[in-house]
Amino acid sequence: MSKLPLIVFDVNETLLDLSAMEPIFERIFRRTDAMRLWFSNLILYSAALTVAKQYVPFTDIGASVMKMLANTQGIEVTEADTRELKEKFSTMPPYPEVPHALAKLRAAGFRLFTLTDNLLEVQTRQLEAGGLISFFERRFSADGVKHHKPSPEAYAYVERELGLEPSRFLLIACHTWDVLGAVAAGWEAALVKRPGNDVLGVGPQPRFIGETLSDVADRLIMSFRPG
Repeated sequence: MSKLPLIVFDVNETLLDLSAMEPIFERIFRRTDAMRLWFSNLILYSAALTVAKQYVPFTDIGASVMKMLANTQGIEVTEADTRELKEKFSTMPPYPEVPHALAKLRAAGFRLFTLTDNLLEVQTRQLEAGGLISFFERRFSADGVKHHKPSPEAYAYVERELGLEPSRFLLIACHTWDVLGAVAAGWEAALVKRPGNDVLGVGPQPRFIGETLSDVADRLIMSFRPG
């Protein structure tokens, strides 16, 4: 039996269904693709601020990006809209297969953790609302090191906190930019191909790929616990 890696999960969209946010954005922006435009810009500007060595909490960036996009279209975002955004972001449901996939991994002996750009209190609320919090031994936030993923500092923070070398870790995420960062930091990685996410043909590559978290869990169990 191969030595089991410690599995570290991304949370937003990897475990929790981001499409729950779509009605808010469609109501405000009157277009069906508004949420995806917002989320891609949220990732863009969290990375840009990190590269510029300017740390801003993830939810604050999210609210500011929403207002920025609204301003470009002459749309007013109210305080009530911002509150609703934060509330929905904290209570997104898990994808249907997620609880069973996490249970399978735990039963196979894997230790499970999370690493997200969200503040720890937001992540905790998300996982409690989704009924997932008990699966994870410990939860980590990029706020602990003031560097958003995919910066090397975010992954190194988990390594220091758990006192282990990069080679002991495996990230599961549905975002190629996150997988790229983890592999570049010396971790193994698995990509869940949620809608709109796929392998990038350049740069560090994930070892495992699946259409759902269940697919990835099965591949990991077969790889590390054969027979």
